[in-house]
Amino acid sequence: MPLTKPNQQLHRGLREAAVLFKWSRIDLMKLAVRLSEAGNEEVAWELLKIGSNFSDSEDLLTAFAEEVKAGRIVRGKVE
Repeated sequence: MPLTKPNQQLHRGLREAAVLFKWSRIDLMKLAVRLSEAGNEEVAWELLKIGSNFSDSEDLLTAFAEEVKAGRIVRGKVE
């Protein structure tokens, strides 16, 4: 059964948010490498930890998007 328009929007929004986390994580990793090369290992390590949290959030949002696509999560009317 195809998704309703609100569910399509929800699915798309979740996927876009997951991609944003992915690219933000990549940017943080690049910055961490530059900081490490400049001798700022402590700050670089903190950025890597933040990036790890982004990865977890990316996976969670992707899983939610797949549940919307499968019909297990449905967007209802706002009352």
